[in-house]
Amino acid sequence: SGIRKMNLLRRCKSLKRFANVPRGGQLFSSVPCVEPYELVRYPITDVTTLSSGLRVATEKCPRNQSTATVGVWIDTGSRYESKETNGCAHFLEHLAFKGTQKRDRDSLEIEIENIGGHLNAYTSREQTVYYAQVHRKDTAQAVDILADIILNSKLSSQSVDRERSVILREMEEVYKDTEEYVFDYLHDAAYLENPLGQTILGPRENIKKITRDDLLRYIGTHYTTDRMVIVGAGAVDHQELVKLVEEKFAALPKTPAHPFERVPAEFSGSDYRERQDDMDLAHVALAYETCGWTDPDTYPLLFIQAMIGSWDIKQTGGEHSSSKLVSAVAGKKLGEKVMAFNTIYHDTGLFGIYASSYEKRLFDLMHHITQTIPNVCYEVTSDTVEEMRNQITANLLLSLDTSAQVCEDIGRQILTVGRRLHPTEVITRINAVDRAAVASCARRFFYDKDHALAAVGPIFELQDYQFIRRRSYSLVR
Repeated sequence: SGIRKMNLLRRCKSLKRFANVPRGGQLFSSVPCVEPYELVRYPITDVTTLSSGLRVATEKCPRNQSTATVGVWIDTGSRYESKETNGCAHFLEHLAFKGTQKRDRDSLEIEIENIGGHLNAYTSREQTVYYAQVHRKDTAQAVDILADIILNSKLSSQSVDRERSVILREMEEVYKDTEEYVFDYLHDAAYLENPLGQTILGPRENIKKITRDDLLRYIGTHYTTDRMVIVGAGAVDHQELVKLVEEKFAALPKTPAHPFERVPAEFSGSDYRERQDDMDLAHVALAYETCGWTDPDTYPLLFIQAMIGSWDIKQTGGEHSSSKLVSAVAGKKLGEKVMAFNTIYHDTGLFGIYASSYEKRLFDLMHHITQTIPNVCYEVTSDTVEEMRNQITANLLLSLDTSAQVCEDIGRQILTVGRRLHPTEVITRINAVDRAAVASCARRFFYDKDHALAAVGPIFELQDYQFIRRRSYSLVR
């Protein structure tokens, strides 16, 4: 199951701020990122809103004439849980394919196997997704199965108890992956006492006591038409899917059975440190608060992320990277991994650097990390922006290569910004970013700002919070 998916798109109020060209002014870079003809050929997304408020969106994939991906994207996740119910969204993901009123677990598995299909689900802090990949002739059957799962899951007490044990074992596996739980600690440090700081799996004590009634209440609160979108991509006919959804999802409620109010994110500068000297590597994640997806600065942030870059010891040639940080880490053997990350939610975001280092090199590594982010405010050049523009555009197009990727892009965008952003529009916004926009964005979010930090391992040499805080307003050569 998907335990942590870094969400790159999250919903705010509107796109009105995008009515004009983003800061930077120019519509297209002097260095073309992609042939205009290729963008013109890119298919349009069809969207229909049913009378119930449920949205249906489809997009054909010209290179895929035989298979389809269909799925249900729901605007709910661990962020929408209370302290007492934290873990319900992920628990439901585990129970999704364990039987419905019409299909028991074995029947469901056999039915999918017989059509050569694939069913999956994942949960993030702000979204829950159920999807199927099938041959185009089996699209109707896939929609029927998905609707049955959403509306009629049995959630028997026996299944709940069985999955409780599975989730507890999964939790043990997750906490063998230090990088995984360092990011959980980072969210807790960044959003103290805020639902966004909660883990996706939930605490062990919650998993042990979550009941069938808790899960049913969660569904009744969050599984409503206004918070869902049904998406199809590949060999999918839009009108056919609309008719199927109208029929199969007719029983989906329009309003929640229980009142719910989204708690605004509130960033708190703090850190979490867990010293374990018996570990081989120290793992550190440093982050600053940024913005939600509808903020124009989401595009300059992509450039800053690309400029800082990433590197792993399994790769070669890091010492020759255009990234000063990567070059230093690889060339001076300061650690085994460094990675810039950019996580965006509805109304906030986290931008920062994750790294793993050796005990005796941690101080030097943090010296380079803490000078890298504030120096972007001053050192970015027009040539660097042009290089990153091409990289960002290529990554965008590569991320839309399969029907499953296209489905995810559509579902995420409609839930977060209210519509699908055509790649032409996204690339236009990318091409409108210039050196001044990147520098301004860096000053807005990183210069003299509080940070959140999570560190685990042999971290005796890790600088204290105030040292790192002071570096945010120091230009260091």
